[in-house]
Amino acid sequence: MSFDIAIGLASARGPRADMEDCAAVQRDAARGWIAAVADGVSAGGGGRMAARTTVTSLVQDFFAAPADWDVSVALDRLIGAQNTWLYGHNRRQRQAEHDEPAALTTLSVLALHGDRYTLAHVGDTRIYLLRGGECLALTQDHKTDEGGGGAHFARLARAIGLRERLQIDYASGELHAGDRLLLCTDGVHGALSAKALAQLAGGHGTDEPQAAAEALVQAALAAGSHDNATALLLQVRGLGSEGSSLLDADQGLPVPPLLAPGLQLDGLTVQALVADNGVHRLYRVQRQSDGQLLALKTLCEGRAGDPQERAMLAHEGWLGQRLAGAGLVRVHAHAGAASCFYLLFDWQEGQTLEQLMTGDEGRPTLAQFLSAASALAAALGRLHRAGVVHRDIKPANLQLGADGQWRILDLGVALSGREPEALRDLHAGTPSYINPEQWAEPPAAPDAGSDLYALGVTLYQWLTGHLPYGEIEPYQSARFRRDPRAPSRSRPEVPIWLDHVLLKAVAREANSRFETAEELLLALERGAARPLPAPGSTPLARRNPLALWQIALGISLLFNALLVYWLLFLPR
Repeated sequence: MSFDIAIGLASARGPRADMEDCAAVQRDAARGWIAAVADGVSAGGGGRMAARTTVTSLVQDFFAAPADWDVSVALDRLIGAQNTWLYGHNRRQRQAEHDEPAALTTLSVLALHGDRYTLAHVGDTRIYLLRGGECLALTQDHKTDEGGGGAHFARLARAIGLRERLQIDYASGELHAGDRLLLCTDGVHGALSAKALAQLAGGHGTDEPQAAAEALVQAALAAGSHDNATALLLQVRGLGSEGSSLLDADQGLPVPPLLAPGLQLDGLTVQALVADNGVHRLYRVQRQSDGQLLALKTLCEGRAGDPQERAMLAHEGWLGQRLAGAGLVRVHAHAGAASCFYLLFDWQEGQTLEQLMTGDEGRPTLAQFLSAASALAAALGRLHRAGVVHRDIKPANLQLGADGQWRILDLGVALSGREPEALRDLHAGTPSYINPEQWAEPPAAPDAGSDLYALGVTLYQWLTGHLPYGEIEPYQSARFRRDPRAPSRSRPEVPIWLDHVLLKAVAREANSRFETAEELLLALERGAARPLPAPGSTPLARRNPLALWQIALGISLLFNALLVYWLLFLPR
């Protein structure tokens, strides 16, 4: 089902001399919709300017943000930039004309993408969700009692342009076909009760949102609204393919049987079975319509009836489609109705890092290593900015394509906030690449730092030929009892600054490692120009808490042995 939105927008000046409300909607065919309502605050036109520049810059620039950014990140960057500009404008105005009122604005933004919404909110404009006859307020007003009944800006605890640092409320949720989302200024919700809002926004006897928006504004004015009145109503008639085609792709579809080369399936010709691990099968297939090579991933027959496995594979497909971009393998939507449950990925010729490490090329040159490390850190940073934790970074999941581009493979156990519960509870990852905090009791939850540690271990292993803490098995209880050796001890051509970078990446203590992939990338780019300080050695008591007791016991036993020898054999 296509993403189908109907829009209703109505606005009136009301009893005010100036119109300081502003509302706008923008659509991108591939990325969804964005809607915004702002209520300017001031006199003399400053509020009108604040509201209009805020709304227009936001809706015009939102879809220009990189596609792999999380929606909340894009909103935060754009709104934050507008607040910085408007705050600077207000400060200059106050210096030039002491009596000039501040140019402030409230803002409520709603982004619709796939089958979800994400909102950002500042001030006392509001967003309501109307579903199943109920009207739910998705935002809370940011007001203060200071100022009493005076100017509007005196009663706002938050507004764009009010303070140098802006605190923004964010929320997200699922969309259902038939939902209505209302964005309105206080000239509407301040004059109408929640019951009246629900009745009017819910249709007012018509299915057209435009008629409902006009009815809301007229009712607010008739009820004695003291302010400009603006209502923007969005009706969700159909959900986007991003959510429905992949997250729901497994509903009722059978898993294909073992496919032999030459067989055809939904316009695809099977060329070869690439991998079969007992849970998933991976095939190389060719699309008959254009000859493009693709990778087909599905479940083995033994897992076909497992709803958790099906949900996890569907989640992997949704992530692959959502995060399509440099550094990740793109997921293709089915050209038509699929007869079976499977995912289609870009087929990428190339070698995984694991294959490179065991191949004839051996260890990389320093230039090859630095180029790859920077590319992988950048790709991992894009993944984390989208709110995704990979959880299984290792050489087998990093690929150097035939086009020379490094990619992160296999999002099968990744966490996104929308993963199935079974996937969330799964202790995923490869033991030798799992950070020490996840082996603790109780174990720490995996996060972006877990991926950074795993990438550090992978890079250390590739450069030196061995793991920083040795091979680790799941059943081992004693790990991390020594600090890793500097890579230059194994390869003298490795510069000391790179020693410091890699040792920081695989440090035993979490607070000694890099906090973000961008920090790791910056350290690699700066190199010897701005080297990191040498890492300190981990105290013995931290590496092995029992060591001090063992040493004390050894000394005690030696002392007692000497005492026994003296009592038995030495003359008195």
